[in-house]
Amino acid sequence: MAPQILWIGLGNMGRGMCKNLVEKGDLDKPLLLYNRTRSRSDDLASSLPSGKTEVVEDLEQAVKRADIIFSCLTNDNAVKTVLGGLVSKQGSDVKGKIFVECSTIHPDTTEAVAKDVKARGAEFIASPVFGAPAMADAGQLIFVPAGPRVAIDKIRPYIKGVMGKAEIPFDDEPYSKPLQLKLIGNTFIVNMVSVLAEGYTMAEQTGVGVEPLKQFVDTLFGGVYSAYSERMLQGVYWKREEPFFSAAGARKDAGHAMSVASAAGVEPKLVQVADGYLKDVESHQGGEKGDIAGIYGAVRQKAGLKFENDA
Repeated sequence: MAPQILWIGLGNMGRGMCKNLVEKGDLDKPLLLYNRTRSRSDDLASSLPSGKTEVVEDLEQAVKRADIIFSCLTNDNAVKTVLGGLVSKQGSDVKGKIFVECSTIHPDTTEAVAKDVKARGAEFIASPVFGAPAMADAGQLIFVPAGPRVAIDKIRPYIKGVMGKAEIPFDDEPYSKPLQLKLIGNTFIVNMVSVLAEGYTMAEQTGVGVEPLKQFVDTLFGGVYSAYSERMLQGVYWKREEPFFSAAGARKDAGHAMSVASAAGVEPKLVQVADGYLKDVESHQGGEKGDIAGIYGAVRQKAGLKFENDA
């Protein structure tokens, strides 16, 4: 019999992951959905086949029913509040359950939460994921799980071919390692966005034009480079009400990455520049509304152009 699964946190990534879990996860029980803002749970449930999900409001009771608890939350405070609150409550019984934490948080936070969970007799897996919301929707995420191999083996049926396309395993390794890898990987993203933003602004200001540069990017790099280029040149970075990857979230990740780098004796100068651009995005649009691709607008402003392009 398949385990009862509970999902906590329905942001852009969580919604796509749940969709694939329901559609391809071979579940024989409804997927339990919890989000602090209930409307997100209701909206997701209504978009999926009837009877395949169950929206829950009492998180403590939902955890009691669940065998595996996935969480994908916005930041360290949310993880500490939600998971820490669940396992620290007097009388809470989580013995034998598996907590799978997919949020991008500081490695120290992960280790601390894991310690609290394990102290209550539950298993803990740290498994951040690589990929944008579109990849989550398509089931193309890259999972990076760490924890006891016996526990990870129990969630592997829901990774490759269901929510993800690949796995970078850290079986029986410290919980901090996948978070360190995730933060290093995210520096590649924020630096790439900065390079594209500067390049397209240079192309416009020199008269070369953004379209020839876009052709170069598509031909030589493609993939995520082309996807972010589209978000910039089509004005998605300022037109969307809800960002794909918020400036606030990107700054959180950049800050954690700089902390990890500093502890390792590395000075990530490119990330510092990108963080400065993200700060400008927050100033112009607000941290939660601004998108990481808004770095393009920040670079444009510094060059004397409008933040919003005319696409």
